Amino acid sequence: MNPVVGLDVAKGESQIQMFLDKKMPYKNSVKVEHTVEGLKELLSFLLDLERQTGIRPPVVLESTGHYHAPVVQFLEARAYIVIIVNPLVSYRAKSSSLRKTKTDAIDAYHLGELYYKEDLEPQKKLQFQAVLDQVFPEYKGVFGDLYAEVSLKTLQTFPTSESVLKAGVEKIAQFVDRHCKARSFNWALEKAEGLHAVAVRNPFQSTLYQSLLVSLNMYIDLLQAYYQQLSTLEREIDQLAVQLEEYELLQTIPGVGEKIAATIISEIGEIDRFSHPKKLVAFAGLDPSVFESGRFKGTKNHITKRGSARLRHMLFTAVRCAIRDSRKKKTTDETIARNKRLRAFYDLKREEGKPYRVAIIACANKLLHWIYAMLKTKTPFQETI
Repeated sequence: MNPVVGLDVAKGESQIQMFLDKKMPYKNSVKVEHTVEGLKELLSFLLDLERQTGIRPPVVLESTGHYHAPVVQFLEARAYIVIIVNPLVSYRAKSSSLRKTKTDAIDAYHLGELYYKEDLEPQKKLQFQAVLDQVFPEYKGVFGDLYAEVSLKTLQTFPTSESVLKAGVEKIAQFVDRHCKARSFNWALEKAEGLHAVAVRNPFQSTLYQSLLVSLNMYIDLLQAYYQQLSTLEREIDQLAVQLEEYELLQTIPGVGEKIAATIISEIGEIDRFSHPKKLVAFAGLDPSVFESGRFKGTKNHITKRGSARLRHMLFTAVRCAIRDSRKKKTTDETIARNKRLRAFYDLKREEGKPYRVAIIACANKLLHWIYAMLKTKTPFQETI
């Protein structure tokens, strides 16, 4: 179970929609007032959901100026994780619905659904970092990736300078080594020494407010659940992709492996949805933005980035893999690229004076046109230049 509560906050009242898990709403949406009695009623709903799932649910609500302040204060005092969503994020989620209906109950439902989408990842991370800044700000530089599994587990076990100094370098090194089998013990020891060093200079040796430690621990649980859910989804995508003809077809492109092919297929879906390659390019957010005002016409137009960020990322990864030298050891100055056609196009753009990033974007655009043609005609990639 992965419960959540969507809360649509208005002046003096909130609409509640509870979820047991993704696409599993729990009971009907209800409205409570921002009074002592109303907030007690809200708490009873949360405790009911917790009894059903065995997990304390996070609460997702939209930032509404000062209207949400009493609700947030009430929930945080009882150690609930509150995810406050930027209204632009929630508006985009609501706008994606085909039916243009607007009620408090529907808005609360959308906020709950939003929790199960990756749109909330930046919100979760920002609020996690806000708490970390009040507990152990120096911790951010210890691991290369703050959100790596070993980093989150280490922080959860040693959340304060006091706990780090009490444990000592050797004990922390053993802990890191147990939770990161891919690395050597020397690496774990290096991280433990680094953690000990930042604990010494951390401005907060101990935490005055226990509620901050509770919030930090719950945010870590939330992030770990999110990454676990994402891993499950990726495995399901891979299993489904293997069964499709397009999966093998895309891997005929040098630079496109199993993971990239599966992700591209999952993001594009049915190619017949796009009547022209330019529509697919726009879906990936690779089309140039246009800025005109009166007689002024912008000449330095960036890509829109309005479409699928995951598709865009996979295309950039595929391009970098394709134009890279395919040899393990360089013996001459010549570059023997995995994808000669794409490398030739990249070199052309560089000779025209285009910066590296601009050339990569142009290659991604070109690659997407090839993918469109391949999926439409069901033909493999042709290596000839």
